[in-house]
Amino acid sequence: MALVTKKRLAHIVFESDDKWSKGFDLVVLLAILLSVAAAMLESVSEIRTKFGSVLYSLEWLFTIVFTIEYALRIWLSRNPKGYIFSFYGIIDFLAVLPAYLSLFLFSSHFLVVVRALRFLRILRILKLGRYMQESQILYRSLLASRIKIGLFIGTVITIVLIMGTIMFVIEGPANGFTSIPRSMYWAIVTLTTVGYGDISPSTDFGQFIASIIMLMGYGIIAIPTGIISSEMVKESQGNKRSCKQCEANIYDDSASFCKYCGTSLSE
Repeated sequence: MALVTKKRLAHIVFESDDKWSKGFDLVVLLAILLSVAAAMLESVSEIRTKFGSVLYSLEWLFTIVFTIEYALRIWLSRNPKGYIFSFYGIIDFLAVLPAYLSLFLFSSHFLVVVRALRFLRILRILKLGRYMQESQILYRSLLASRIKIGLFIGTVITIVLIMGTIMFVIEGPANGFTSIPRSMYWAIVTLTTVGYGDISPSTDFGQFIASIIMLMGYGIIAIPTGIISSEMVKESQGNKRSCKQCEANIYDDSASFCKYCGTSLSE
C-alpha cells in the first residue's frame, strides 16, 4: 500500500495529466507568484514600514512550503541525485536558499533577485520545454550560429576599441573622454543606439565620427538577427517531413503516424 501511495504521490508531483496533478501545479504556481509579489512589496520602504512583519512572516511561510516541496521531490524522484543536480533541481534549491542564508550571512533584501528564479518553475509547470517543437528549433539554431555570433561579437569589440581610441584622441579629457575605457563605453552606448547622453562629443570632427558610429549601429543590430533567422529557416526545413498519402507537412520529429490521415511515416 505504501508503494502504491508513493507512486500515486509521485505522479501528482511530477506529472500534470489529471485533476490532482494539475491542482498541485496550480498551487505551486500561485505560491510562486505570491512569494515574488511579497518580495517586491517588501522592497518599497513605505509598505515595509507598515507591513514589514506581515511580509516577513509570509516570506518564511512560502520558504517552508518550497522547502517541503523540494524535499518531497527528492524523496519521490526515481533518481534523487539526478534531480538535485538537474537544472530545475538547482532552481528549486536556490528558491529556498536566500531565506536560510540571510540568517547567517546577509539580509534577505540583498537576495530578492535570486528569488525571482522561482518564475522559471512556470516553464516546468506548463511543460513548455518538453512539448514545444519551436523551442528545440530555436535552441539548435542558436547552437549552429555560435561560431558566426562569436566572430560578430569579436568584430564589434574591435570596432568599439578603435572608435573609442579615436574619440579619446580627438575629444580628450576636456570633453569627458577621460580614458580609452570610458571612450569605449561611449562607443558601445552610441553603437547600440542607446544614447544615454552622459558623454557627448563637442568638436566637429568628433561629431562626424559619432554620426558614422550611429549609422553603423543600425546595420550591426540587424546582423545577429539575420544569422539566427537563417539558421531557424534551415532547421525548420530540415525537420519537415511529408506524408506520402496526403502530402501534409509533418514538423514533429517524434511523430510515427500522420495526424491528418493516420498513415505510417516510417514506410
